[in-house]
Amino acid sequence: MAGRRASNPNETRTRHSQQQLVQQNFMGLAFRQSNAQWSYSGFNAFRCRLAAEIGINLREMAGFGPPERPWHKITDGIAPLLMHSYCEGEMTPEECKRVAPRLRELVADWPDDHDKQNALELADDMEATAEKGEALVFC
Repeated sequence: MAGRRASNPNETRTRHSQQQLVQQNFMGLAFRQSNAQWSYSGFNAFRCRLAAEIGINLREMAGFGPPERPWHKITDGIAPLLMHSYCEGEMTPEECKRVAPRLRELVADWPDDHDKQNALELADDMEATAEKGEALVFC
């Protein structure tokens, strides 16, 4: 899915300007280096869908509600995205390298909806930031 990356400096500047505008006017979850975005409730539903794909009920995991199953027992590559804060913090380049291919794999058979489109955009941008040695910033 690397075809979404900007191929020249003008495209990069335009994309960066679009991202800044989205971040200034969007109420929900966005990323500093990506156009992917969800409302907070939409991101929660998206992560519940991802968790279900690997056989986890997200509402039972630590930080989401009782009975607070611990995250350290979850070894799937998607775990860093599932347990991440809704609106702040970052994912390391190493986490992005691990999460991006797993994210693509998990959504591959989903209908072409908002979640799938954003997931693929996010996976592309995770790889791009990781290649630069940058963290993906949640905002």
